[in-house]
Amino acid sequence: MPAIFLALTSAILWGCSGKTGGQAEAHKEPAPAASVPVLVAVAEAQDVAVELRNIGNVEAYSTVTIRSQVTGQITKVNFREGDEVKADDLLFNIDSRPAEGSLRQAQADLKRDQAQLTGAKLEFEREIRLLENSITSRDDYEKSEAAFQALQGTVMADEAAVSRARLLLEFTKIRSPIDGRTGNLMVKAGNIVKAPDDALVTINQVQPIYVTFSAPEQDLPAIRQRMHDSKLTVEVELPAEAGESPRGELTFIDNLVDTSTGRIKLKATFANTNNVLWPGQFLQTKLTLRTITNATVVPAQAIQSSQSGDFVFVVKPDSTVQKRPIVAGLSRKGKTVIESGLRASETVVTDGHAFAKRGNLADRS
Repeated sequence: MPAIFLALTSAILWGCSGKTGGQAEAHKEPAPAASVPVLVAVAEAQDVAVELRNIGNVEAYSTVTIRSQVTGQITKVNFREGDEVKADDLLFNIDSRPAEGSLRQAQADLKRDQAQLTGAKLEFEREIRLLENSITSRDDYEKSEAAFQALQGTVMADEAAVSRARLLLEFTKIRSPIDGRTGNLMVKAGNIVKAPDDALVTINQVQPIYVTFSAPEQDLPAIRQRMHDSKLTVEVELPAEAGESPRGELTFIDNLVDTSTGRIKLKATFANTNNVLWPGQFLQTKLTLRTITNATVVPAQAIQSSQSGDFVFVVKPDSTVQKRPIVAGLSRKGKTVIESGLRASETVVTDGHAFAKRGNLADRS
């Protein structure tokens, strides 16, 4: 907004030298006006975004701590700490020999009991035919039936043992449950891990990623309404990063207001395809609620305050000033929105307010 210099006049009285006291009083004339420069600016009409700015914190979209489900020795680590991994990637190998032995034992037990079940089934079927021909007793029939059903249960238990042994064997190969980036490796190959106590590594999902921040509770109705009507954009400012600021979408409003601060927790989701956002990072967030079209904007230093409220000095066409009360709105980057009391294209004083107050030039215009 260009600034110009305005000459403000003040009247002073000059005495006439070389006259008597009475003659001087009778012939006093106003002296030529003295010029005092002040800095001014023209009020402009601009579209102004209504923004909520807060400090935010980056959070991983998902965090998983990898632990072993079987106790054993780590035989191989299949990644380097800090690597990016995909879901189902093999991370660790644990000595599988004990699990393989357990599986073979369970399979052998199943095979033995299945053979016994086959014999019991044949015996039971024979007892049925004998009973029908009144050759065997009811007691022998019932014993045969009980033996057959008992072996059926034994075989079912063996099948369950085989399934569990297979599962334990699968647990000796630890795979990633999510896409993400690995953190500090807490064990090395050769270490014995105890299930499920020992943590092996933590994986953070960073694509997408969350930015958590808060807003005053008085802004909650406007946020909820805008979120219901359309998507709300959240920007973050990264001082060390060049280029366009990352943009995300507001996706979460907490279900309660923090009674100790009067603020509510919000979360925005960012695609983070270039990995510029990192879990734990603190940054400046900007939530755009709406845009005021054709708002009257002046430099913030043009606004003065008094007991009766805010005001500005407006430059009139005859190069004098007028003190005018205004209602100031939001401020952004050194500019303030004037909600009422001033029109776009009017000129206001931005420097030299003290002289304008002292001279009371508006009353002399």
